[in-house]
Amino acid sequence: MGWGDAVFTLCATPSGKPAAPHPPEACTTMKLALKPLLVLAMLSTAASAGWAQGANKAEFLDYSTRSLISEEAAKKIMDEAVPQTLWKVYPSTRYVFISQVEGGVTPAGICAVTARVMLMPLTPTAKAVLFRPQKVATTFDAVPSSTPDQCKTTATGKLKEAAASVVAALMK
Repeated sequence: MGWGDAVFTLCATPSGKPAAPHPPEACTTMKLALKPLLVLAMLSTAASAGWAQGANKAEFLDYSTRSLISEEAAKKIMDEAVPQTLWKVYPSTRYVFISQVEGGVTPAGICAVTARVMLMPLTPTAKAVLFRPQKVATTFDAVPSSTPDQCKTTATGKLKEAAASVVAALMK
C-alpha cells in the first residue's frame, strides 16, 4: 500500500445496521485510492484561488494615438494610478476604466495633447461597455517648440494627471 491509499472495511447486516460480532462474509473490504481525491481537492483550491484573483483583476481599455503612447504604457499608467481599494467599490466585473490620449505635433512645432480617463459601467449580460460615464477627467496641454519625444512625455504626464483626477473624485 502506497502513500494516499487507504483500506476501508464496511461491516453491516442486510438491514443496514452495524453488525456487532461479524463473520468475514458479512463485511466488504474496499480499497480506495485517496491520491486522485487529494489531487482534485488541491486543483479545485488552486482554481478557486486563481478565479478569486482574476475577479479582482483590473480592467482597462485604451483608445490612444499610438504615436503618442503605446497601449501597454497607457494600461501600466492606469494600473499604477488606480488603487486596489477602488476595485472593491467599483468591481471589474461591473466597471471598466477607459483611457484616451489624442494629439501630436503640429507643423508649427506645437505639441497639442488631450488626455481623457473615464469610468464606464459594463452591461450585465454581455459585459460590453455601456457609454454612460460614471466619472470623466480630461486634461489639455499645448507646448510650443516640441519634438515628438517631448510630446510623448507630455502625453504620459497628462494621462497620469487625468487618471489621478478620476481616482480622487471616486475616492471621496
